[in-house]
Amino acid sequence: MDLDYDTLVAFSKSWGLFYLMGFFLCVVVYAFWPSNRKHFTRAKTSILDQDDKPWR
Repeated sequence: MDLDYDTLVAFSKSWGLFYLMGFFLCVVVYAFWPSNRKHFTRAKTSILDQDDKPWR
């Protein structure tokens, strides 16, 4: 089997696209999973829980 540059580029582009689409779907599912809501809500509001004072 002879792999030239064009064959390797075509293979990389097609499978790279599927890999990135799968990774994107996993991130979206993780972000909208119902049991993760409390973690994201805590992260969103935790900055507001700190006192607003200058550092010493």
